[in-house]
Amino acid sequence: MIPLFFGLGYQEILLILVIVLLLFGGKKIPELMRGAGKGVRAFKDGMKEVTTDEEPKTEDTEKTEN
Repeated sequence: MIPLFFGLGYQEILLILVIVLLLFGGKKIPELMRGAGKGVRAFKDGMKEVTTDEEPKTEDTEKTEN
């Protein structure tokens, strides 16, 4: 048996998935995954904005030097 992550095997992960299915039901899980996907997308977009804000602007530095 190959441990996947955090030392959990296939049986443990299957048990966790069954418990999640019982708690939330089959109709609610796609909604939860959709919300998680939107959150990840928003985080990635936010990271792109941060990296583009940190890049130096050549036009502004040229105007201040003259």
